[in-house]
Amino acid sequence: MASIRARSQRSLNVWPGYVDALATLLLAVVFLLTVFVVGQFFLSQELTGRDAVLNRLNRQIADLTDLLALERSGRRAQEEAAAGLRNTLTATEAERDRLRALADANEAAQGKSADVDAQLAAERGATQRAQNQVELLNEQIRALRRQLAALEDALAASESRDRESQARIAELGSRLNVALAQRVQELARYRSDFFGRLRQIIGSRTDVRIVGDRFVLQSEVLFAAGSAALKPEAGPELDRIAGAILDIAKEIPADIPWVLRVDGHTDARPIQSAQFPSNWALSAARAIAVVQYLRTKGIPPQRLLAGAFGEFQPLDSGTSEDAYARNRRIEMKLTER
Repeated sequence: MASIRARSQRSLNVWPGYVDALATLLLAVVFLLTVFVVGQFFLSQELTGRDAVLNRLNRQIADLTDLLALERSGRRAQEEAAAGLRNTLTATEAERDRLRALADANEAAQGKSADVDAQLAAERGATQRAQNQVELLNEQIRALRRQLAALEDALAASESRDRESQARIAELGSRLNVALAQRVQELARYRSDFFGRLRQIIGSRTDVRIVGDRFVLQSEVLFAAGSAALKPEAGPELDRIAGAILDIAKEIPADIPWVLRVDGHTDARPIQSAQFPSNWALSAARAIAVVQYLRTKGIPPQRLLAGAFGEFQPLDSGTSEDAYARNRRIEMKLTER
């Protein structure tokens, strides 16, 4: 009896160790949850800050573009004024040369005979007037050259400001591209989470599968042959997909322009009826039917996009019944607007 009691006491003493282990595990789980919540908070703050920076960069680019347009307009006006001054300078120099030649001719005529003294006196007066006019023209030419130099300096300064503005616009454009690339990476992460959840939903089913970045459902799962009305049994399938989309939508920031694109596809055999004059019409009606159903499950309509490809995007180019069945499908893709 004593040995039995001793064994019972030893077995009972094990429980405190189990309790400590469970308490430690619980504390670790609580710590991990706390770290996750804090991380989500800082991530949202960082995204908000990036949005503000992105808007500020866009405004700065717009301001610099307007300033650059004004600088270019002013520079064109200065270039036109400089061209006009150059033309005036050329004409003035030509007139000065003509007057100098006339003055030289008059001075040469002074060596002629006394019979032409009166004429020479008149010519001297004309020469003096011509020389005075030449001096006046020289003063005007010097003033024009000073104005031309000032215009050239202004043009050089304008070109320098233009180069600086172009460099700043290029820098802001690079920063804007980096911010946009970060947004694309964020959407790719949420798209990966979305497809991960869809893989858990479909399990090992063969009529519902994931191909690349698209979620593919065979048309027979949702629609009867030649019809765009959803089968009753299509509801549970679409409900699970809508639930996954709504779960992911709660995590995606509101400023990321994501949409769920729903594309309809048919096989290559033509259809022509009063309701569906072509395969395009049938595939469009099926895509719209899926989009309308998802809207009734709470997905915002601005996040839904219906597309139609008819028979022009086949997965299988064969003509067997299996190939036709593979090509009749509805594809869903989480993408950007």
